[in-house]
Amino acid sequence: MCCRLIVTVVGPTVLDFNDGNNNDFQLSTNPSDLARASSDFGMLRGGVAPVEPAAVFHPTSDRDIAQLIRAAYQQGFPAVSARGHGHSINGQANTAGGVVIEMSRLAEGHADGRIAEEMRYVDAWGGELWIDVLRACLEHGLAPRSWTDYLYLSVGGTLSNAGISGQAFNHGPQISNVHELDVVTGKGEMVKCSEEENQELFHAVLGGLGQFGIITRARIAVEPAPQRVRWIRVLYSNFSTFTRDQEHLISLHGDGRNKFDYVEGFVIVDEGLINNWRSSFFSPRNPVKISSLGTDGGVLYCLEVTKNYRESTADTVDQEIEALMKELDFIPASVFTTDLPYVDFLDRVHKVELKLRAKNLWEVPHPWLNLFVPKSRIDDFDKGVFKGILGNNRTSGPILIYPMNKSKWDDRSSAVTPEGDEEVFYLVALLRSAVEDSSGKTLEYLSNQNREILRFCDESGIKMKQYLPHYTTEREWAAHFGEEKWDRFNQRKTSFDPRRILATGQRIFKPVPDSADAAAASLVRKGKASW
Repeated sequence: MCCRLIVTVVGPTVLDFNDGNNNDFQLSTNPSDLARASSDFGMLRGGVAPVEPAAVFHPTSDRDIAQLIRAAYQQGFPAVSARGHGHSINGQANTAGGVVIEMSRLAEGHADGRIAEEMRYVDAWGGELWIDVLRACLEHGLAPRSWTDYLYLSVGGTLSNAGISGQAFNHGPQISNVHELDVVTGKGEMVKCSEEENQELFHAVLGGLGQFGIITRARIAVEPAPQRVRWIRVLYSNFSTFTRDQEHLISLHGDGRNKFDYVEGFVIVDEGLINNWRSSFFSPRNPVKISSLGTDGGVLYCLEVTKNYRESTADTVDQEIEALMKELDFIPASVFTTDLPYVDFLDRVHKVELKLRAKNLWEVPHPWLNLFVPKSRIDDFDKGVFKGILGNNRTSGPILIYPMNKSKWDDRSSAVTPEGDEEVFYLVALLRSAVEDSSGKTLEYLSNQNREILRFCDESGIKMKQYLPHYTTEREWAAHFGEEKWDRFNQRKTSFDPRRILATGQRIFKPVPDSADAAAASLVRKGKASW
């Protein structure tokens, strides 16, 4: 260690650091900052025991982030993690005894003035929310091509996983729509990377779970924004028919083809959800019963599609939709359609959030389970999970299911999809909320059910992959990545974060031991004046 790190107490909850090279930065030990950094969307209100960092860092620039990580790398901070909107579900952005970088405070207005209309891209700060990127782009008549269903997520957060929604069949995940990144590596180096420059880091960081660097800027592909959306939902009682139609629709990807712009679906396994589903389009006067629709095993399947258009093409959109719908085999009386502005469709989940917040039902534990299931085993998954484990039980939240094309994913990235040569795989997302009932055991019940689903897949030989993965042992992570990708993941870790200080909340790697680590964390916690 070439320099001595000096710590000065400048207030009861603020520590001033000097790294010996006349670089100063301040860390917060304010209880409210620590509490915020100790929780996330999955752990809210005690779903999981909080993991408290030693301090929180509020950067004013990407150079601040590089300075902090360089000090951690050279001087012995035990761990550093970046936190965006806190929408992780298993503490992935937490770091026990380390420093959490609060990325969101620097994001406001960052995309403004950084949109290249002719080149069709937008530059966004890593901590910026997608909703703000959308608003900035719409001022120029543009919008990113690939989305997540919920827009109050940070750019760096979704790109560290993949970023998926109903557009992924056509445009690929969000990580397939990035031209260039600015990254601060685990050595504190500020690196610009792309397909043409520092290619290995570029592909490592995309889908890299925060292991190789912190994304401070992303150059994202955009396209002319549509003005309106025709949003259609139809029901199926037969799973094979439902998946056949979904797979047909995603085969229509590519430019110049008449296709839907968004293809998703979800499973309805209890009576209450069907009317909640319908009420998002209309106010139903007569409740619909699943049993009245001739279901297969008491389960219904909803196909959800959209067609984007501009007001100048409104005259032809109905004809295009009619031609596509004629090729599908849904329940004839189950067509529900609405029309709305493009931005309202993209921001649809936020409207649900506001309703749940008004009822104090948003800030609850969310034991989500997201799986990528190979096409060849999706029928077995339906029989064993939708009709078996879940049955007619209360689901406590939506269950999404929709297919994607593997050819739209770049295997050079760190993101993981099912192994093998199958072109199509499915997302199955159990997005449940642990709203406690009189038993007080809802979270335990849902968590046990998730484990039962994973056990069923293992025992049935369904070689699924977790999306937003959560494992606790190296053996489990190695199995998740597969031998070839795990070897490459390790090599990249050695290259870009050799002391393993980044994103330790993922529990993939343990930090490299250093005699200064324990003392470093202790001094931050106690507010000592020298290091």
